Amino acid sequence: MEVTPSLIALQLVTGIALGAVYALLAVGLSLIFGMLTVVNFAHGAFFMVGAFVGLYFLGLTGNFWFSLVLTPLVVGGIGLVTERFLVRPLYGRGIDYPLLLTFGLSWVLIEAMRVVFGIEGMPSSTPPELRGSIDLGIGFFPKYRLFLIAATAVVVLALWLFLEKTRYGLIVRAGSRDGEICKVLGVDVAKVWLMVFGIGTAIAGLSGVLAAPTRAVNPEMGIPVLAESFVVTVVGGMGSLPGAVVAGLLVGVVFSMTSLFAPDLAELSIFVLMAVVLLLRPQGFFGKAGLMS
Repeated sequence: MEVTPSLIALQLVTGIALGAVYALLAVGLSLIFGMLTVVNFAHGAFFMVGAFVGLYFLGLTGNFWFSLVLTPLVVGGIGLVTERFLVRPLYGRGIDYPLLLTFGLSWVLIEAMRVVFGIEGMPSSTPPELRGSIDLGIGFFPKYRLFLIAATAVVVLALWLFLEKTRYGLIVRAGSRDGEICKVLGVDVAKVWLMVFGIGTAIAGLSGVLAAPTRAVNPEMGIPVLAESFVVTVVGGMGSLPGAVVAGLLVGVVFSMTSLFAPDLAELSIFVLMAVVLLLRPQGFFGKAGLMS
C-alpha cells in the first residue's frame, strides 16, 4: 500500500474521530475522580449499558435522536442510584473501597446485560441521515465520524460552561475542594456529589450510544474501553477535564497512525505513550502532583 500525504491526512482525521470517543469517556471519568476522588471502575460498564440502552430505544422508536437524548438520562439515573446507595456509604474510608465496589458493580452490570440481551450482543448500524461520506479535499470521510467529533465538542463545551459559568457549577467546584466549608455555608454537599456522579455516568452512557455504530455491541465491550479511558485519564492528568480532552485526541491519533504504519503494534502504542508520559511527567499533562495521596 502506497502511503500518500492524503492517506496520512485522512488517517489523522480518523484518529481525531476515535480520540473524540476516548475524550468523552475520559471526561466523565475525570469529572467523577476530580470532584469526588472516586476511581470509578464501573465506567466502562456504564459505557456498555449506554450502548445497549441506546439500541433498545432505537429499536423501540426507530429514532436515533430520541435514543441519543434519552439514553444518557437513563444511564445517569442508574448512576444516581449507584452513588446514593452504594458509593456514598464508603466516603471517607479510603480510595480503595469505592474502587473495589465499582469493580464488582461492573461485573454485575455485564451479567445483567447478558441476561437481558444475550451473550451475542445486538447488531448496530449508522443512522440513515448520517450514512455516506463527505469530500474533505484530502479524500472522502464518513459523515458519522465527523458527527462524533462535533458531538464531543458540543458536550465538552456545555460541561465547561456549566462548571465555569453557572452558579451550580461554582457550587460543584467548591464542594469538591472543601466540602466542610460548603457545609458551613449551608450547601448540601451530598446533593452536589450525587449530581456529579450522575453527570459523569450520563456522559459514559452518551459515549456508549455514540460509539455503538462504530463497534460491536456486546456485554464485554466496556472492558477494553475502561483500560483505554484510564490510559487517557492518566496521560491527561487524573481529575483534569482539559487533560482528558487533549489526551483523548492524542491517544486516538497515536492509535490511528500506528495502525497505518504498524497495525500489529496499534494496541500497544497507547500504553507505550502512557509509559513515556509517566516517565517524563508522572502527574500527566495537566494533573497535580499528590492528588492520589
